[in-house]
Amino acid sequence: MEDTAAWLRLSVSPGIGARRVHRLLEQFDGPAEILRAKPGALRAAGLEDDAVAALRAPDEDAVNRALEWLQAGADRHLITVRDALYPSRLRQLQDAPPLLFLSGSPEFLDDPLIAIVGSRNPSPTGRDNAYDFSSFLSRCGLGIVSGLALGIDGQAHRAALENGAPTVAVCATGLDQIYPPQHRGLAEDITRAGVLVSEFFPGTPPRRENFPRRNRIISGLSIGLLIVEAGLRSGSLISARLAGEQGREVFAIPGSIHNPMSRGCHLLIKQGAKLVESGQDILGELAGLIDLRDQLPPDSDTGTDEHGEDLDTEYRRFLEACGYDPFTVDELSQRTKLTSAEVSSMLLILELQGYVESGPGGRYTRVSKRS
Repeated sequence: MEDTAAWLRLSVSPGIGARRVHRLLEQFDGPAEILRAKPGALRAAGLEDDAVAALRAPDEDAVNRALEWLQAGADRHLITVRDALYPSRLRQLQDAPPLLFLSGSPEFLDDPLIAIVGSRNPSPTGRDNAYDFSSFLSRCGLGIVSGLALGIDGQAHRAALENGAPTVAVCATGLDQIYPPQHRGLAEDITRAGVLVSEFFPGTPPRRENFPRRNRIISGLSIGLLIVEAGLRSGSLISARLAGEQGREVFAIPGSIHNPMSRGCHLLIKQGAKLVESGQDILGELAGLIDLRDQLPPDSDTGTDEHGEDLDTEYRRFLEACGYDPFTVDELSQRTKLTSAEVSSMLLILELQGYVESGPGGRYTRVSKRS
């Protein structure tokens, strides 16, 4: 416990970021020796006076909160960059977190993992794609990493859990401060069947500046990153940039030119991200990097859409007229020459059968119908 406390005191000191900790660890045997070092030795190692002073007066309240949190459950862990359980891919980063708080099982953090991220407000198609791609890749032996956010992240985590695959949720808060609060139940499920990860001390609330820091861990744990839907100012583009800088594969799903949540993906594709239409596209790119447990046959792949074979001719033609871009009742009425009442009635039937989904602004979207 004494060594744990030393790691905590070193990491909680203001002005001592990840890169400085790594430089100090190259010159001293460990955190306890760093904390005992004389000011002159610390200055010789590159620390300014304020950082030296911070090491002399660490936030003991934060240290004690962390120790109490760790002692409160057998599934709570602290691993440091020198521990054997520390994920090897993450350790390669120059700004790898010196320590990680974990809730759940850390054993699979070195397994083949793929990150799936995207918009917090996805379209129905985006939600379906996140779930379907995560399901497929999970069944192929890949663990799923995401950020526990609403929208795409939550769908990716749920699909992994439902397919019995490990999933890693990287949090931008302390692990006692689940954010968003709507995902507390999901976080509990992940703790039982996967692992929550954070570099932030217990008690750390959601802060805007911590989310980009969290994103480097999401990509750093993974062999590749899939962007499902993202606007042009989405944090997912930060994740994609970090993944590229870390040498990870970056994948993006294209979408409608009318969908603002597709523009970030289209920008990434223009910049060199690999366009993917199915899970098999991702497996093909990763085949040289990892040995996957299983690969599903192509007819079990994602990216397929049912064409209404169980519908009668009238409804099948109507479904085709819906297209794949979001539409309103009036737009479809003009397209089909049917009255608004007739269109609304047919859309209700198709929505009940799972072929279309209503969204904000009175717009509908055709979706993949899962059995």
